[in-house]
Amino acid sequence: MPDPGGTGTGTAANAANAAGASAFTADELKTLAQNKDKPATNADLLKALDAVGQGHIAINIVWTLVTGFLVMFMQAGFAMVETGFCRAKNAAHVIMTNFMIYPIGMLGYWIAGFAIMFGSIAASKIGGPASLGGLSVLNGHEIKIGNFGIMGTKGFFLGPDVYDVAVYTMFLFQMVFMDTTATIPTGAMAERWRFAAFMVYGFFVSIIAYPIYGHLVWGGGGLAMLGQNLGLGHGTVDFAGSSVVHAVGGFVALAGAMILGPRIGKYSADGKPNAIPGHHIPMAIIGTFILAFGWFGFNPGSTLGAVGGGNLRIGIIATNTMLASAGGALSAILMMKAKFGKFDPSMAANGMLAGLVAITAPCAFVTAWSAVVIGLIAGVLVVASVFFWERHGVDDPVGAVSVHGVCGIFGLLSVGVFADGTYGAGWNGVGADKYLGVAGRGVTGLLYGDWRQFAAQAIGAVVCMAWAFGSAYAFFRLQSLFMRLRPTPEEELQGLDLPEMGAFAYPDFQQLDATSPGGHAG
Repeated sequence: MPDPGGTGTGTAANAANAAGASAFTADELKTLAQNKDKPATNADLLKALDAVGQGHIAINIVWTLVTGFLVMFMQAGFAMVETGFCRAKNAAHVIMTNFMIYPIGMLGYWIAGFAIMFGSIAASKIGGPASLGGLSVLNGHEIKIGNFGIMGTKGFFLGPDVYDVAVYTMFLFQMVFMDTTATIPTGAMAERWRFAAFMVYGFFVSIIAYPIYGHLVWGGGGLAMLGQNLGLGHGTVDFAGSSVVHAVGGFVALAGAMILGPRIGKYSADGKPNAIPGHHIPMAIIGTFILAFGWFGFNPGSTLGAVGGGNLRIGIIATNTMLASAGGALSAILMMKAKFGKFDPSMAANGMLAGLVAITAPCAFVTAWSAVVIGLIAGVLVVASVFFWERHGVDDPVGAVSVHGVCGIFGLLSVGVFADGTYGAGWNGVGADKYLGVAGRGVTGLLYGDWRQFAAQAIGAVVCMAWAFGSAYAFFRLQSLFMRLRPTPEEELQGLDLPEMGAFAYPDFQQLDATSPGGHAG
């Protein structure tokens, strides 16, 4: 089937001018094309193609950077959502975990995370992204277990051997993705996590948890190669990070929340959960809108280009992203109305985020109808999941495990169900000329006749949950042997703003109730 979003773009004028003085000018290209008496030589054509190629890469670099800037601003959205869903006595502490994960995570990813994730992509069988010129300097050795690649080895500290504008662009874009993963557990572990312990965690997630699974799917590692090696569709496919970003963060959050245990007052002596509402719902709703806006960088930006090949798919990706968010918000608030007789604003916000998380993997591969269905299912799923974890003793103040972990896995599986085959020809080196007997056919799910793709997605989902939860659980257990993870009961009851931060978020407000019991807060 043809790709409805795959129209090529770029003209001689914009390509040549973007290429710089060493290439043809637009007028020279026009003259060359019209010269009947002197046909163009191979050298002339190569020079012209080089001009177009350089122009496309330049435009794609700008596109990738600008969308990366949008994703960076999502950090403000996370800060507002998590702070709003927590109590006032912890507001400064919660917002500072969201603030400090940005520099800590960035430095960890610069030190080693990027090299582990992408250090061997150019040498892999899938190659680097052509839209950014292939990232040819990222040609390091890949460490493997048998035939299953697990990590790259080139690009530590962004050293001189990878000093390249396209590599730096890729680093920035992926770094802000990593910070999204890293900030997810700060919500699930909020209000009872010592700041010093949190800071050490920041290096774990940016150097180990995110990069290794990211390499498996995006860096040419073992999951990406399931198609070439085992004939399972196009390998595990995750367009923008339902699993790589969100599910990894969600299952790291689950491990952390389980090890820390619930907040004081969350459960009665008989084990019944008590509601602990957030202090500022308007702040959380505004933060949700900031996140939804940032998702227009997250998903469309993952084309890593705006011209050439199928990069005009960005319009379809953006629309699917928006539709899924609407479906998630609607089904979540209606489910709360049916269950409790009230329209719960916190669940509406989490429903919108659930739809966004779920569509992140399949956004490029599905129709508008599928996007709405995915969002509607995600909204129901997040409500059911929040209460499931609460009943089983997992205290998650903001619903991060449900929004990002559960709905992230659902989004990854959705590719294997709803992908319609119109996009992704040649993905992970599979079916560049023909797939399932059809020329130009791309990633295809169960509903369109390819069970093998669903199998690849299911394997990716199992590996994601096992790696993220298992590595984080081991890390937190090991960390607890060397430092205290949780504040004292007295500090927790007082609120962590003064004991940990030395200042209140709201100094003009008087704390009247040390325990501040309340609602489920999404």
